[in-house]
Amino acid sequence: MDRTRQQQALLLLPICLAFAFSLTAVVSSHWCEGIRRVVKPLCQDQPGGQHCIHFKPDNSSNGRMDNDSQAVLYIWELGNDKFIQRGFHAGLWQSCEESLNGEDEKCRSFQSIVPAEEQGVLWLSIGGKVLDMVLILTSAILLGSRVSCHSPGFDWLRVDALVAIFMVLAGLLGMVAHMMYTTIFQITVNLGPEDWKPQTWDYGWSYCLAWGSFALCLAVSVTAMSRFTAARLEFTEKQRAQNGSQHSQHSFPEPEASESVWKTGAAPRPAGQAFRNVSGHLPPGAPGKVSIC
Repeated sequence: MDRTRQQQALLLLPICLAFAFSLTAVVSSHWCEGIRRVVKPLCQDQPGGQHCIHFKPDNSSNGRMDNDSQAVLYIWELGNDKFIQRGFHAGLWQSCEESLNGEDEKCRSFQSIVPAEEQGVLWLSIGGKVLDMVLILTSAILLGSRVSCHSPGFDWLRVDALVAIFMVLAGLLGMVAHMMYTTIFQITVNLGPEDWKPQTWDYGWSYCLAWGSFALCLAVSVTAMSRFTAARLEFTEKQRAQNGSQHSQHSFPEPEASESVWKTGAAPRPAGQAFRNVSGHLPPGAPGKVSIC
């Protein structure tokens, strides 16, 4: 494998890494993470529990609470003691929050939480991320064929140009999709259902992976375009050198008439012209013979 193909193989690594980052971000639900403030339930099923409100019912005369009458409940928790903080995380597809026991999670569709007028923008964001992954995967296939196959009759410089174009388009689509999701999430925090609104929130590791994929896409695009430009210039210079050598081989130097005259002692005789001997017209005593046209 020559040096150029080794460089192309090294360029294939960040493309695969960008695809892995983007795919992990899409399927995960940790784009945004935070804490919700939830009212504790009454300690009816779990007396003495820590994550419920303790109360003292007003019992009837026989020692049991009268279910048919209105019972008076004496709640001991006041202020912030009545609430519990539960962590949550949300992604493109669903939103999950911790249960009361902290062992499992309760998830629901994120589309059901987003306001109805913003659901179209959510689907545009999802579509942008899917198209982003398609372009990255296409670039990986093209560059893989560039490394594995080496046909001299095929213009591989066009493949390098396509990889650069596809990667920059993937990065731009990913950037737009991330910004749309951020806007949708902020709108949902303000206008979403009351039983979901978080108290505090921040971006999670899936969001960081998505932007990492964007950075890798732009880096690969710039690298591929610079290598394409350098290879194109080198190819043009080689063509000019080959054309110059072929032109020099087909051009012959013109013979010098003066040198042939001095060597042969006679002037060249062009076709269609005759020479006359004018020696008879020379004055007596003139040496040699002179021939003129």
